[in-house]
Amino acid sequence: MAQQVRGVVALSKGAPVTIETILVPDPGPGEAVVKVQACGVCHTDLHYREGGINDEFPFLLGHEAAGVVESVGAGVTNVQPGDFVILNWRAVCGTCRSCLKGKPHLCFSTFNATQKMTLLDGTVLSPALGIGAFVEKTLVHSGQCTKVDAGVPAATAGLLGCGVMAGIGASINTGTVSRGDSVAVFGCGGVGDAAIAGALLAGATTIVAVDIDDRKLEWAKGFGATHTCNSSLVDPVEYIRSVTGGNGADVCIEAIGNPNVYQQAFQARDLAGTVVLVGVPRPDMILELPYIEVFGRGGSLKSSWYGDCLPSRDFPMLVELHQQGRLPLDKFVSEIISLDAVEEAFHKMERGEVLRSVVVL
Repeated sequence: MAQQVRGVVALSKGAPVTIETILVPDPGPGEAVVKVQACGVCHTDLHYREGGINDEFPFLLGHEAAGVVESVGAGVTNVQPGDFVILNWRAVCGTCRSCLKGKPHLCFSTFNATQKMTLLDGTVLSPALGIGAFVEKTLVHSGQCTKVDAGVPAATAGLLGCGVMAGIGASINTGTVSRGDSVAVFGCGGVGDAAIAGALLAGATTIVAVDIDDRKLEWAKGFGATHTCNSSLVDPVEYIRSVTGGNGADVCIEAIGNPNVYQQAFQARDLAGTVVLVGVPRPDMILELPYIEVFGRGGSLKSSWYGDCLPSRDFPMLVELHQQGRLPLDKFVSEIISLDAVEEAFHKMERGEVLRSVVVL
């Protein structure tokens, strides 16, 4: 029998979100109902509200979450009721051409729940990134549940479900930062600071944080930045070269999704260096680069989608690193809020006042 729960919904493009009653079906084959304990307010949710992802309104927002499995459907073996899980939006299929090549982190056919959650009048909801977690309980595919140690607070663990994983993965998985590397991170919000933390974990010795907000640059130091550059005052390309022996950084990570900033990252990398795009651009943005520079500088230009993560591999490992005191996940939590405060949290995020507002239910 379907359950009635409260959830945050974007009913139309650009409109303030509202709290609605959501109908959550019992789990069918391969599905699970998860009692959400915490969900971070991610910029992707704002993209959904603004129509920047697609126009399949209404959206049930929220996706960066952790909670406890309440019930599972037929055939589910990877989790059971009572398991503490982080929700993910890469439930790998195991059968697509990428999975069969041994690259499940690039799965081209990830799973979502088959059944739909709805409003009371039967209106079908589009769950953000196939999850929809600004809600008391949500229906997902069981593969979207990654079991981790329950000793980590949900408000901390849930951040691995999107932004923090995207940033850390951009450094470690996509950028393949290694010992002694120099790294420059453009944009020091939650994702950018996670990229800095990932670079530190990987052994980078020079880590340059670039932003236009001195407050964010100060935060970046707490995650491992060895140098900071306010790019509204100083040319970041020249600054990065000045602290890397005149060469540029081995890995430049663009965590904003802005073509102009990407060009700076491109120019700030060393010969044969790597540029990683992990910021999410708008659909209408166009990138222009000098073609001869693309050829002449060599190296690689990469996009990092979800930090090229494999949740079953990466989530438990990162939780353990946090428990060992090597990854300060708790520092990303700026404030704890209720479901009713999500709209204001979007505005705080736009103003750069927080790394992460986290809804705790």
